Amino acid sequence: MIKAGIIGGDGYATGELIRLLLNHPDVDLKWVQNQRLAGCDVASVHQGLIGEIDMHFTAETRFEEIDVVFLCLGSGESRRFLEQHAAALPEDLRIVDLSPDFQFDEEHGFLYGLPEINRKYIIRGKRTANPGSIATAVLLALLPLARNLLLNSDIHVNVISGCTEEGIEPSTASRFPWRNENVTLYKPLKHPQLNEIQRMLASLQTSFDSKVNLIAMQGGFSRGTLLTAYIDCPIELSEIRKLYESYYDDHNFTFVSDRMPDLKDVVNTNKCILHLSKEDGKLLVVAALDNLMKGGAGQAVHNMNLLFGLHERVGLQIKASAF
Repeated sequence: MIKAGIIGGDGYATGELIRLLLNHPDVDLKWVQNQRLAGCDVASVHQGLIGEIDMHFTAETRFEEIDVVFLCLGSGESRRFLEQHAAALPEDLRIVDLSPDFQFDEEHGFLYGLPEINRKYIIRGKRTANPGSIATAVLLALLPLARNLLLNSDIHVNVISGCTEEGIEPSTASRFPWRNENVTLYKPLKHPQLNEIQRMLASLQTSFDSKVNLIAMQGGFSRGTLLTAYIDCPIELSEIRKLYESYYDDHNFTFVSDRMPDLKDVVNTNKCILHLSKEDGKLLVVAALDNLMKGGAGQAVHNMNLLFGLHERVGLQIKASAF
């Protein structure tokens, strides 16, 4: 059994991570560390786990008891945590970071944790850094084009995500009366994950220097990300479809569908569903995923599976919550 620990423990994605690890056939969750919540029942914070877990948050970090640790901390906090505990970390301890702190940090041994790009390296590694959830959606929509050197004009992306994208900290914009029946813009054309997206596309297509025009919105629903991206493309749709199917043929969570995906096709799963169409020389790619699963906790477990040589789908074969 893989013995796991979690640092953080009070966010939406962390609640999903705990749920996944409790039901993973090869994992034993040993502790969830949170200094502020030490002594509190885990299920009192993540109420969906009532009856599923009998565990209290701990203030201690017993690294000697575990094989893998998940860092569920805010931006900047993961780096501070590792710097403070560097001497205590066992050499063989696997680390999966859900923050953006180590996404491009080779100095500390972290790999960018999007398996659809780095699977062959993650399998041989010890540390991964999760992509952002919106970056995950954008990259999965565009990777086959980058691999085939077809990103040669500006890319226009529109994405709408559920309120759990914002995190668990309360604010006026995240309260139900404000979010219900409402849509708000979030940093249009200057989203914080744009640099991440540009860097990873350029890693596949070195000639890539086009602009990604990203308009992100937050919707009045709990979870899920629905994205549309369009780009000038002279290639016939049937040929583009072959490129996408070839790229994702041996990947276990990204699928090309003839049917336009809805959020309910992916919510509660680790899947990303893509749909392709063309109109007036423009290729339209639609992507749907769950921001807490494929965009968060599910992807973290996927990375853990790879780090320990397990099949990618172990613990992640979950039906969508369509009804």
